[in-house]
Amino acid sequence: MIKTVLITGSSTGLGNTTARKFADEGWNVVATMRKPDQSLAAEYPERILVTELDVTNPASIEAAIAAGAARFGGIDTVVNNAGVSILSIFEATPMNVIRGVFETNVFGVMNVIRAITPHFREQGGGTIVNISSSVGFAATPLLAAYVASKHAIEGLTESLSYELESQNIAIKLVEPGAIRTTSFTSNTMSASQDMSIPSSYEFYYAHMMQAMMNYPFEDADEKQVAEQVYNAACDESDRLRYIAGPDAEEMARLRFSQSEEEYMTSMRDLMGQTAWRTMHEK
Repeated sequence: MIKTVLITGSSTGLGNTTARKFADEGWNVVATMRKPDQSLAAEYPERILVTELDVTNPASIEAAIAAGAARFGGIDTVVNNAGVSILSIFEATPMNVIRGVFETNVFGVMNVIRAITPHFREQGGGTIVNISSSVGFAATPLLAAYVASKHAIEGLTESLSYELESQNIAIKLVEPGAIRTTSFTSNTMSASQDMSIPSSYEFYYAHMMQAMMNYPFEDADEKQVAEQVYNAACDESDRLRYIAGPDAEEMARLRFSQSEEEYMTSMRDLMGQTAWRTMHEK
């Protein structure tokens, strides 16, 4: 029996690559996006339905679920991929910008989960895959709003892994590190360009940006991450977390194999914080 997956944020980047991965594996795909682009449907006319979905608009979520069910007879899996980020100094980041990050990354995911749960219960079960990030368990500087939103998704998903089991619904976390893509990074930089840098942070900000440019890990390929999303969707075990990418694997090793003191020391070294301290003290 052919399964169907609904994926949010499928216009570009990881969502688009993940939609192709599922279609190539023989799944039906409801590829959703705020502004529908029919390119995916043209490439996979039998497999992919492109339809509108804005995760901040519950009515559009319900409509997308209904359209997918009408086209393919039901939905077996939902991938919550839509997300936004901001690179900034937290103190100088307007609260409306921070709320915007949470509206998409947290409340948007909650909206989709609340909408799909009755559908899954009625058909006897289903699977939800939430795209988190390695910063959901290993925080980094200059991304405080994004990091906070991903920590929220980590807690939400872990809590629901127990709660939704009573409804025969599985929920999974995919935790990518940096991804070799242009869309998410370019969108982040575009959203960040108007963020002011307070004078007291200028040296620190410049140093940490340089440290990011010298990041010691190779970025994961979108196809590698999409493979892990697919693995999570197909895994019927109780496994919760699926790490994707060399830096995410190293972050997990540092986080979960050391004491808190050792972990914080390792992260300060890795993030360039220790070097900044040394320079700042001179």
